[in-house]
Amino acid sequence: MTPTTPSSSRSDRRGVLSRRGFVAGAGAVGGVLAGAGAATAMASYDGGGGGDAADTIDLAQSVPFYTVSHQAGIETPPQRYCVYMTFDLTSRTTRDLQVLLARWSAAIAQLTAGEPIGAVEPTHGNAVAPDTGEALDLGPASLTVTLGLGPGIFGPDLGLSHRAPRLLHDLPRLPSDNLDAATTGGDLSLQACADDPQVAYHAIRDLARMGRGVVNTRWTVMGFGRASAGQGQSTPRNLQGFKDGTRNVKEPADLDRYVWLTDDVGWMDGGTYQVVRKIRMNIETWDSDRVDDQERVIGRAKVSGAPLTGTRELDTPDFTAVRHGRRVISPVSHVALAAHENNGGVRILRRGYNYTDGINAVGQLDAGLLFIAYLNDPDHFVRVQTRLGSSDLLNEYISHIGSAVFAVPPAPRSGSYLAQALFA
Repeated sequence: MTPTTPSSSRSDRRGVLSRRGFVAGAGAVGGVLAGAGAATAMASYDGGGGGDAADTIDLAQSVPFYTVSHQAGIETPPQRYCVYMTFDLTSRTTRDLQVLLARWSAAIAQLTAGEPIGAVEPTHGNAVAPDTGEALDLGPASLTVTLGLGPGIFGPDLGLSHRAPRLLHDLPRLPSDNLDAATTGGDLSLQACADDPQVAYHAIRDLARMGRGVVNTRWTVMGFGRASAGQGQSTPRNLQGFKDGTRNVKEPADLDRYVWLTDDVGWMDGGTYQVVRKIRMNIETWDSDRVDDQERVIGRAKVSGAPLTGTRELDTPDFTAVRHGRRVISPVSHVALAAHENNGGVRILRRGYNYTDGINAVGQLDAGLLFIAYLNDPDHFVRVQTRLGSSDLLNEYISHIGSAVFAVPPAPRSGSYLAQALFA
């Protein structure tokens, strides 16, 4: 990706935007691209402290859908926006599911290339267009769409129980769960991530439309401002103002060890599991707390992101350090309870996004974190979250209101479709 030079908040004739201008003028992105013609439209993103030339977005960049191993949207560096949707299967025939996955695969390949899924202006005036058209001229914006299969797919109705992934089961009830049935579960999931929110929304909208008669939408979250970092990206901040994902899994060797499947059922080799949680933050309560107490709760400095035992963000936390007779990092801080050093080495790949649902029934901000994790054993999440839910100081300020688990099959190769080997 070619680095860009920061510009003013107004777009120049080449379609270059600063981060501030990009955010402030998000509604004008389509106009910028249309005016730029074939030129590459880019937005520079300053990750803090004077700019990060490696952390830029290129709205003309595309991510291939057909690969030889893993679905895109997992180890892909997180894009700026996410639309996540789950579905209930309404058809009870295996063939309907096969056809839907084949149609979705063909459509996703088109969408990720920046192409419509069909004619926006049908040749017959009374025909319904297959593509809704709102992403025309916006470019691929690094769109990825990642598919998950829920436990219900492997129930008795479809006759696929003998092909079920070994570790795919509904999550047990966990400490601090306050789950809402309206944001829990699902037979299928689609995670659309892109650097343009309208591109991500368009993908989910049209794929959901294609599924009518076979699936019904169950729940959805629209995420923004990625809340975890990928390879080569600066660490972003969540809505509590702290850097999020400092110690995220990034290196290929760690992905092989903690994320990708090699010894599950054969058709899942190269796949993984997806755990998703909708975590509401008590924003007003958090905002009224002192910064030093917020840092005690998290275990890190708010501005620098450094552990309380260090000076730089990437310093390794020292969970044994004592000052004035007390642990510098509280054993029940979020960092201490989540650290792999304190969880038998367990690590997961995070791919979170901030979200907001506006104002709640009592007039307070309704917002939080869409937590998406990829891992080769969902029990790893259960083990860590059991510790967090039992004693995390952060529990005073958050509530887990949504939850689901999915098996994520490997990527299809050209000429095949998602999860095709499941039906072999």
